[in-house]
Amino acid sequence: MASVSLDKVQKNYGALNVLQAVDLEISDGEFVVLVGPSGCGKSTLLRMIAGLEEVSAGEIRIGERVVNDVAPKDRDIAMVFQSYALYPHMDVSANMGFSLALRKTDKGAIDNRVSSAADRLGLNKLLQRLPRQLSGGQRQRVAMGRAIVRDPKVFLFDEPLSNLDAKLRVHMRTEIKALHQQLKTTSVYVTHDQVEAMTMADRIVVMHDGVVQQVGAPLELYDRPANSFVAGFIGSPGMNFLPATVERAGGQAIAVLADGQKLAVPAELPLTNGDKISVGIRPEHLRVQADGPLAAEVEVVEPLGMSTQFYAHMAGQQICVFAMGRVSVKPGDTVRLAANPESLHLFDPETGRRIG
Repeated sequence: MASVSLDKVQKNYGALNVLQAVDLEISDGEFVVLVGPSGCGKSTLLRMIAGLEEVSAGEIRIGERVVNDVAPKDRDIAMVFQSYALYPHMDVSANMGFSLALRKTDKGAIDNRVSSAADRLGLNKLLQRLPRQLSGGQRQRVAMGRAIVRDPKVFLFDEPLSNLDAKLRVHMRTEIKALHQQLKTTSVYVTHDQVEAMTMADRIVVMHDGVVQQVGAPLELYDRPANSFVAGFIGSPGMNFLPATVERAGGQAIAVLADGQKLAVPAELPLTNGDKISVGIRPEHLRVQADGPLAAEVEVVEPLGMSTQFYAHMAGQQICVFAMGRVSVKPGDTVRLAANPESLHLFDPETGRRIG
């Protein structure tokens, strides 16, 4: 195992700057997830760690060694791709042990490593099957087994679950997390799915337009997003944003929404009368309350069984409300809503930075 260190790492394609001075320290044994929308640079960063992309500027270390000019095969890493990339004419056992065979590893050692990996991944009964005889989830486990047998210092995962159906993705992310808890190998995982990031990561790196927006533990990013981009990206369903103007009366601070409705905000924040702000409210922090200060017109209702999610129109915006249990609302209803001031997130509407 080894740490991974990125110091002012950049990637340029001619005049196009894809990654901008990325600094990141990944501890030995840590599971770090790179997350962000398509085109944010997360896969490019992973491929640079793997040696599949050249570094335009900066330095990458794996352990104590600078690897900028080290070939991928010599970096002691193993990568699991979105595509399973299994050899169709080889059975599971041969696919898992192929990289070791290329290194002319003793056959007995190969068999032992393949058997051990198969035990961990529940592949023992499938070792003689060809890839075409496997399900999507089984093929992905074989691809993971091929990485495990190498016993690398670092695992790199490039959106490995994106080809699977929703139910299987949930199952496989649980398996990957359990596997990491067993092996304790340093892992860097790329995904655009923030639910995967929240449920799997020790720390999350949120990226946007080639820039790292925030690094932290999942609940740290959920509770105190550094800016409105992180706030809107982390959490499912996404955060609601309402433009407002600050009114101060005595020791109280009030956010006046575009339609004149008012919402109390934390008084201790550095706000002055007339300030323009963006009020962020997570759907799960809005509650239906008969005497709530906010009125909204229901547009779409999504009953989920144990919870109810609905979309409504308020202050010129569409908002989402997520309520546990079954809420009796229907399109066209006007509902009263409330939120605790402590659950609100305030942002500068120009810079997007968190206030306070």
